[in-house]
Amino acid sequence: MNTIAPAYPVQFDAGTIARLSTSGPRYTSYPTADRFTAEFRYGDFLEAQAGVKMRGPRGPLSLYVHIPFCESICYYCGCNKIVTRDRTKAAVYLSYLKQEIEMQGKLFAGLHQVDQLHFGGGTPTYLTDRQMEELMAHLRRHFAFAPDSAGEYSIEIDPRTVSPERVRTLRAQGFNRISLGVQDFDPDVQQAVNRIQPEADTLAVMQAAREAGFRSISIDLIYGLPKQTLETMRQTIAKVVAASPDRISLYNYAHMPHLFKPQRRISEDDMPASGVKLDMLALCINQLTQAGYVYIGMDHFAKPDDDLAVAQRQGRLHRNFQGYSTHADADLVALGVSAISSVGNTYSQNEKTLDAYYGQLELGRLPVARGIRLDNDDLLRRHVIQQLMCNFELAVASLEQAYPIRFDHYFAKELAQLKALEADGLVTYDGAWLAVTEKGRLLIRNICMVFDRYLGLPRPAQDSSAGQVQPLRFSRTI
Repeated sequence: MNTIAPAYPVQFDAGTIARLSTSGPRYTSYPTADRFTAEFRYGDFLEAQAGVKMRGPRGPLSLYVHIPFCESICYYCGCNKIVTRDRTKAAVYLSYLKQEIEMQGKLFAGLHQVDQLHFGGGTPTYLTDRQMEELMAHLRRHFAFAPDSAGEYSIEIDPRTVSPERVRTLRAQGFNRISLGVQDFDPDVQQAVNRIQPEADTLAVMQAAREAGFRSISIDLIYGLPKQTLETMRQTIAKVVAASPDRISLYNYAHMPHLFKPQRRISEDDMPASGVKLDMLALCINQLTQAGYVYIGMDHFAKPDDDLAVAQRQGRLHRNFQGYSTHADADLVALGVSAISSVGNTYSQNEKTLDAYYGQLELGRLPVARGIRLDNDDLLRRHVIQQLMCNFELAVASLEQAYPIRFDHYFAKELAQLKALEADGLVTYDGAWLAVTEKGRLLIRNICMVFDRYLGLPRPAQDSSAGQVQPLRFSRTI
């Protein structure tokens, strides 16, 4: 299984992928989060927000709310989470989260309308119905939201812990998009990653979401998990296609037990070989595209009439910390422990531990722990990477109108490096357009890495690895 029919917008070349796959960023931001420094603190965020305020009302606002709690551990997971059955911890967390919401709401009052809201985790539905109701009401007291018909309000759920009744309640609370963690339908794979999730439960939640009027249903899958085979993957994808979600995220399992302790419980002997993983990817792409799904980029697929696919066709697709988004040029305010905001020309991340997060709020400060202010070179390179990640092409004239550079001179070193990728058939460059080929789309991270001036440089001074070339902290590019 080495190629996919050229009629599809992505072409699979196993040999090239195997040869070029390496560790690299996913570019949910540029510069990437490993470049944030502790020198950027609360005052720097306030300065960035003041700059936004001086420019007056502008565009929509995006909110991200992080709920870190889970009832049980999934061995593959690399998210910032707290596994506990002690529900009092969530109550304490919410009291501080509401304080942060109130502080941010005052800063952005009258500046923006919230057009996008995303609850992530952890498991957001760890909260009770009443806790979620109160949290949503608190958000609406401190931020102005677009009407349901115009806004995108999404939540990640765990079908193992959410009943059809809870799904209907979530819709009534204001959510209109829902994302389900599935990963794999095979019982042996579920056992190997400690996530037993009967297919019937997942399908019941999806049916309830449709009946409740959710506008979009998304499913998360992972390939490369222990116990997975080509046949189990084929069966899982067939079941997903039959369930007909609007969007599908197909992630490559990144096995990094040196970074994520739960992954140490996964037996290396159960892991599929690298060649088998590539065959799984080819199989999944083939089945999904034959079923009519559009390859958006990275690991995302969508139905042709889904907002993501429409935004890509219209050149409006954007990429942020939640992945691909239809809301370009929106300031992102992230709320909760470890959450990352993008305001003005800055990125900022909240404290990563509950104690530090609570401590800053008790002092009356936003819990900003680190961040970065983008200089002109960062902004330029971010624009290039965004265009390539979202649209698979870059118009040189448009870039030169937006920035005072001559592309061929400014990126002479990068264009020389692209020659090798061009020889592999991954990109084309004619002086006017830099375009990613159908063969290159699956290796888009490799292509964008050419424009990343931070790769291979020492880490910021506060990092434990300061002064050293960064170790393996990124997942494989494919």
